[in-house]
Amino acid sequence: MRITNDTSIEDLIEEVPGAVSYLSKKGIRCVQCGEPIWGTLEEAAVEKGFGEDDIRQFIKDLNELGKSAK
Repeated sequence: MRITNDTSIEDLIEEVPGAVSYLSKKGIRCVQCGEPIWGTLEEAAVEKGFGEDDIRQFIKDLNELGKSAK
């Protein structure tokens, strides 16, 4: 799975389980701590105040995390 800014949080955590921990460390909680969020990766990041450069870095990191998980 290629992760993009339009990747849904649900698909992301299904395909890359390590994404939950990664995003939580960035302040974007998804499923952890009883605060489920839905929507896209970009929507979740923007909601927490992250900009385009941050989102590009998240996408890069999460794609690498997904490769190493396989």
